Amino acid sequence: MGREDFIVAPGNREAVAFVDAYPEWPAPAAALTGPAGSGKSHLAAAWAKRANARAVEAPALNADFLKQVFAAVVVENIDAVEPTAARDAILFALLEGGGAVLFTGREPPSRWRATLPDLLSRYRAMLSFPLWEPDDTLLGALARKLFADRQVNVPDAVIDQMVRSIERSPAAIHAFVARADAKALSEKRPITVALVREILPD
Repeated sequence: MGREDFIVAPGNREAVAFVDAYPEWPAPAAALTGPAGSGKSHLAAAWAKRANARAVEAPALNADFLKQVFAAVVVENIDAVEPTAARDAILFALLEGGGAVLFTGREPPSRWRATLPDLLSRYRAMLSFPLWEPDDTLLGALARKLFADRQVNVPDAVIDQMVRSIERSPAAIHAFVARADAKALSEKRPITVALVREILPD
């Protein structure tokens, strides 16, 4: 989940550039948005390490959280739960505190709900950087990196076959690379298109 492991592609380049610009941000709060598997949490984790930020899931926010002092905070999955007055008060206090806050969510902040009108206004004015669903370039680069991490070189045809044939998500790429490597090791075979086809789902 390090920044060096995050693959930059057209669908996330603007978000990556913003995160990399820290602490020279034009505003103290921003959001990374996009569908599952788009890299929001990975990029937020990379920023948290750089900014020495505390990461918390939105449902876990409570009054005790505000008693702690953090220079920076990541709030994950902000739009995954129904807003409550208590949680919204904590979120507004975080935004008013002056520290850096990075949110993640599926929808852009303009669509987030809140019980507090002032918090809703802050959402609507917030900087937001969308991350798209992984494309062929990103998924192919991820597969190559995962094979390289295992010190395995595979032909481009293997990567192309994988990207075309399995679920288009980083999790599916991770799982398939592990299966292909395990099969190749157990059978003492190179990873080829033929081997990949043998373990492809129907």
